[in-house]
Amino acid sequence: MKIIRFLDEHDCLCYGHSYNDGNALLLEGELFGEFTDTGRRVHAKKILAPLEPAAILCIGLNYYQHAREAGFEKPNNPVLFFKNPASVNHPGDPIVIPDSCLDPPQVDWEAELAVVIGRRAKNVPAAEALEYVRGYVPANDISARHWQKHAGAGQVARGKSFDTFCPLGPELITPDDVPDPQSLKLQCLLNGEIMQNGSTSDMIFSVAEIIAYLTTDMTLLPGSVILTGTPSGVGFARKPPIFLKSGDIIEVAIEGMQTLSNPVVSG
Repeated sequence: MKIIRFLDEHDCLCYGHSYNDGNALLLEGELFGEFTDTGRRVHAKKILAPLEPAAILCIGLNYYQHAREAGFEKPNNPVLFFKNPASVNHPGDPIVIPDSCLDPPQVDWEAELAVVIGRRAKNVPAAEALEYVRGYVPANDISARHWQKHAGAGQVARGKSFDTFCPLGPELITPDDVPDPQSLKLQCLLNGEIMQNGSTSDMIFSVAEIIAYLTTDMTLLPGSVILTGTPSGVGFARKPPIFLKSGDIIEVAIEGMQTLSNPVVSG
């Protein structure tokens, strides 16, 4: 099932599925409980990010080709950092380049497959890890490279956590519609031009391995979102580098999922 979270014409928060032409079949219930299909089609006035995350955990350098372009060796374990949950951005809403990121230009894209944890998870073996997944979502790990590299004493979270820097959505795809998360084509397009063109088969650590690693003696709550890394083709690694600017449109397209699209504006 492809689930959306939206505001209806009365600004009521709703869930739905089978979204088409501005309308969706209304679901009643909870994202981390049970849904009942009402069979009633309603107008979705505004599509929201599929959830408000309990936490955003991110895996760096998790694609072989991206690790190479960034000049790093294959990591021995998943590289973990966090984004502020308040950085979540809705589909179609602008990515705002703050004044602190204008000089030097530095705001970059990272198309990613996001994984939403559906139930409390601790010490989960890799063989069982996908049973804890509520769904999959396209994500964009927007990154301020100067802040990431020079303003955090070696920690990247500050450059990853500005407001609007985590576009997410538009749909949460349940696992029954994603039989193998390691065989999905993934692209990022800037103003219609393909900048990233990869596959989750290039991941160094699979979704199941990531969940097993993160839940080792650490609890992931329902609603935790895991960004699983980005393929090669990011802006800072290009010669010359390319960074986002006001007026751009950045898109994340993952096989079998609706495209995540956001305009870019200056703060």
